[in-house]
Amino acid sequence: MGSEHTVADNIVYNLISIQYHALKGAEVYDRYIDDAHGHEDVVEFIGQCKEQDERRALRAHELLRDLTKERDAIG
Repeated sequence: MGSEHTVADNIVYNLISIQYHALKGAEVYDRYIDDAHGHEDVVEFIGQCKEQDERRALRAHELLRDLTKERDAIG
């Protein structure tokens, strides 16, 4: 018999994917900020993007933690 997949499997995969991509984005923003030197409006915008991705990654991490706790409680 094949392995069964649950909705939770998709949720975990999706959250991990969101977290991964947010962290990868946040990783390159410093280089983008360096490239935008002298254009403070662009530097500010890229900084805001970096902060949003960092918050997004943290929130995905929190949701994954909570989901794991729920799964452990179920069995």
